[in-house]
Amino acid sequence: MLRALDTLIGGHGRRFVVRRFVRPAQRFAAIEASGGIVLLVGAIIALAWVNSPWDQSYYDLWETELALDLHLFEIHQHLGHAVNDGLMVLFFFVVGLEIKRELVSGELSSPRRAILPVAAALGGMLGPALIYTAFNAGTETAHGWGIPMATDIAFAVGVLTLLGKRVPPPLKVFLLALAVADDLGGIIVIAVFYTESLSLEALGWAALLLTVMFVLNRGGVRAIGVYFFLGVLFWAAMLKSGIHATIAGVILAMLTPSRPYYTDEDFDAAMDRLRTEYALARADGDHERMQQALAQMEDLASGMESPLDRLEHRLAPWTAYLIVPIFAIANAGVPVTGEMLRNAASSPVTLGVAFGLVFGKPIGIFLTSWLCVRLGLAQLPANTGFRQVLGAGMIAGIGFTVALFIAGLSFDDPSHLDEAKIGILAASLIAGVIGSLYLLLAAPSASHDTGLEAARARAAGH
Repeated sequence: MLRALDTLIGGHGRRFVVRRFVRPAQRFAAIEASGGIVLLVGAIIALAWVNSPWDQSYYDLWETELALDLHLFEIHQHLGHAVNDGLMVLFFFVVGLEIKRELVSGELSSPRRAILPVAAALGGMLGPALIYTAFNAGTETAHGWGIPMATDIAFAVGVLTLLGKRVPPPLKVFLLALAVADDLGGIIVIAVFYTESLSLEALGWAALLLTVMFVLNRGGVRAIGVYFFLGVLFWAAMLKSGIHATIAGVILAMLTPSRPYYTDEDFDAAMDRLRTEYALARADGDHERMQQALAQMEDLASGMESPLDRLEHRLAPWTAYLIVPIFAIANAGVPVTGEMLRNAASSPVTLGVAFGLVFGKPIGIFLTSWLCVRLGLAQLPANTGFRQVLGAGMIAGIGFTVALFIAGLSFDDPSHLDEAKIGILAASLIAGVIGSLYLLLAAPSASHDTGLEAARARAAGH
């Protein structure tokens, strides 16, 4: 494959493609897959802690009062809220970076390529929402319809990775693009439907800060400290505005440049000049000039990596291995008792969430994908048939991080929140197990049979 790529675009072109497109996607997928294990450990710690003799210490920890006074603004929150409103901003910032990368150069970069994963994500959001609404229509818990809409990228990609060669690589790319589009939809839902009241003054400050950052960005200002300071102020303004503060992370990610500061031609010319400068300085024994040339080479090399790629590469491990597990520990703690399980088994919240994720997700994803292919709007991924799309839909029923996040926004009543958490945890476990077994046993591996099925589907669409 690499030889064919070399023939088509040449060695330099292949290196460019690998550097700009393949490696970032591989890094992201690798982090998400391993991050799913850490996330699972966090959830287990929360469940074990809250069901232990030391359960009160769990609640006392996350209800610890925190105060932040920077003179420009004051914030008073519990530690649990600080995790959800503060630390999770970085998680949504990384999600926003991934969304932008997919929109600029990934599977969502062109209408033709984006139709299938976007349509599948839309179906995978509508199906669970409708099922939840069917269980809770006309009740005080109807507001939780957004809970089962989200797919957890870390768990979903992790499960597909563990299945290995039984899953065609294009199906993994399809699920990753679907999950990214799903995250974008979840962010829109949070911003539009889970905002209770708005402060026009705070929104005005947020708009002003956003404008300043946009102008600085266009003006070529590259100092990270400046953007960090303005970003913190923007987050505080969003927090005070009534719109959930995590949306600030997504907005800031969308402002992050996706192109390197230097072109290939500029880099080659400047590097030749600096190499010559370094050689002359070395010949003269001028160590100061040598260090200056090396420093400029380092700056030049870093400028060939776009700010988007650089920030994603640096922050993704922190969010995957620290922030999201902390979020899981803070939010996945549910007291599991006989009475709780009996109540959950008949609770419309638990049933709506569980049935939405386990059944609504795969049905919605499968039907919208089938419809797009039948209408000739899109093609199935290579070496992939509808049976495998259904299996990917089952895996997409693993809703954890964003589902727990929306549950916390939906309910103030602790009993309803616990019932939602039970539904999320149970459904995620069931979806992961059933989806894995289905892909291993029912859906064929990448083979001639799968290729023929995909070919028939594409032919039927045309």
